[in-house]
Amino acid sequence: MFQRRSNLQPSQESEEHYSESKIKEVKDAIEPLSGRSLKYCTDNCLRRYLEARNWNADKSKKMLEDTLKWRSTYKPEDIRWDEVAMEGATGKLYRASFHDREGRIVLVLRPGMQNTSSIENQMRHLVYMLENAMLNLPQGQEQMSWLIDFTGWSFRNSVPIKSAKETINILQNHYPERLAIAFSLQPPSCF
Repeated sequence: MFQRRSNLQPSQESEEHYSESKIKEVKDAIEPLSGRSLKYCTDNCLRRYLEARNWNADKSKKMLEDTLKWRSTYKPEDIRWDEVAMEGATGKLYRASFHDREGRIVLVLRPGMQNTSSIENQMRHLVYMLENAMLNLPQGQEQMSWLIDFTGWSFRNSVPIKSAKETINILQNHYPERLAIAFSLQPPSCF
């Protein structure tokens, strides 16, 4: 006699409606997009920015606009392997040949394999790897896992503080909600 409109529970329906309304609010608030910006700003992308800013549309919009400016100047889609191959020569950052239990791509970071001092090139390599991983995410998957292997790490071959800060800045501000989980293998006692 009575039928439900969908298989979702009422609370799930209201959460989904809230999410969709917030996505629409951000979409309406940003300037008309075209080209790469339009392709980048999918509903899933807007959802990640909203989640990163606790569903505050104004803060999400600001964060997204900053990212779009950054992407237009940094041009992460245009970075090619031959430009960053030297950074990847030692295997300090690579995509694993396996997935985690949830089917997510795993990026392996090995700070003990640091081989260069150019922070700019290190960041371009990081961005290249992130963009590559995102392109290869399974359907419906938005996040990835990190395995940070500190084998061979010492203060002598450690990543400079400036490089670590820039890595955190890029991840936090331009790739929000992409990191699902990170594992540290053999972390030094100073951590």
